[in-house]
Amino acid sequence: MGTGKQILMIDIKFSKKFNVNTHAFNGEGGKLNVPMMLWLSEVEWDALQQLEHAASLPFVHHHVAGMPDMHYGFGVPIGSVIPTKGYIIPNAVGVDIGCGMCCVKTDLTHIDKPVLKSIMGDIRKAVPVGYKHNKKSEGMPPIISMPDLSKSVVAKEWDSASKQLGTLGGGNHFIEIQKGDDGFIYVMIHSGSRNLGKKIADHYNNIAKEMNEKWKSIVPKNWDLAFLPFHDDIGQMYYHEMVYACDFAYWNRKVMMKRIKTCITNHVDAKFSNFINIHHNFADMENHFGENVLVHRKGATRAKEGELGLIPGSQGTASYIVKGKGNANSFHSCSHGAGRLMSRRKAKETLDLKMEKKILDDQGIIHSVRNLSDLDEASSAYKDIGTVMDHQEDLVEIVTELKPLAVIKG
Repeated sequence: MGTGKQILMIDIKFSKKFNVNTHAFNGEGGKLNVPMMLWLSEVEWDALQQLEHAASLPFVHHHVAGMPDMHYGFGVPIGSVIPTKGYIIPNAVGVDIGCGMCCVKTDLTHIDKPVLKSIMGDIRKAVPVGYKHNKKSEGMPPIISMPDLSKSVVAKEWDSASKQLGTLGGGNHFIEIQKGDDGFIYVMIHSGSRNLGKKIADHYNNIAKEMNEKWKSIVPKNWDLAFLPFHDDIGQMYYHEMVYACDFAYWNRKVMMKRIKTCITNHVDAKFSNFINIHHNFADMENHFGENVLVHRKGATRAKEGELGLIPGSQGTASYIVKGKGNANSFHSCSHGAGRLMSRRKAKETLDLKMEKKILDDQGIIHSVRNLSDLDEASSAYKDIGTVMDHQEDLVEIVTELKPLAVIKG
């Protein structure tokens, strides 16, 4: 199960109070159906309470897991792994379905800073960020299967979504040029399914809430954990739309990467290899502890034995290419990043702009912290990535450490 500092087994079926190190938390008094296993030593109360809610669900399987980057989310914490039997929970996947990372290795070992600045300028022109879309539609990924395409959110959003392929989005989405500890330059992208994923998530979560209210579900409404029967028509519709949103997110990252490669080769001769792509907001059928269950990962990356993954830090800290160790207790999962230390609002209210710019400038990073509004994505708004990696030594092996050289934030 890992060392004591790395994993905490919390089973409060018969207790209202427990401790995580020196931090005491009072539970709501309800029985948990399964224990909680946490790969961290400190955790905010709100996030822990959300994980407690998930562990109280009547259809949850074996235990729930909190990754070392776990923090408060909507419904369940970001950085959580929730296995269920017979039911699927839209909010345990999240609104940015298929959000994830991709990375390529170049054969470059150095890029002069003036050239790097020019490349980043070209990338900003080639890849729309924030709410910006492409002016022309891109080809959409094929639909492999869909129970009833005519009633799908995908069909309704098709034209709009086609103009969002190859766009970064906002929030913590980013494009980074990085230097690996193997001496080579890398390109990493963090982005998701754009507005398509959100439309799918909101649509089926609203249906789930209506159905749960009709059934007079024992799951409290304020937990925001409305669920759908997985094998019913509506559950299957959500699942197939979710899978399509994951495909869309993958294509989105591939289109962006193609444009970025062109921006680089317009300035320097470069070859690219070792493409890695992962999702960290999805649900899939897997076998764990002797049963086939639906594993929801929200802000968690799958880490089967030998499987390559990507764990980013902040724009001022290292990111990592990792190899999974297939830890059964984490449901073959690891963190999806450093995880937020403070909310976006708190970061903007408390962090010092000059200090945050200095942290990045002193490292020579071409960064995206320019105004007070950018402080929500400053380095100090995130957990220490070194500590996060220490807490998951039994989940992943570090393959390559990547230091940021230049960053574009959504």
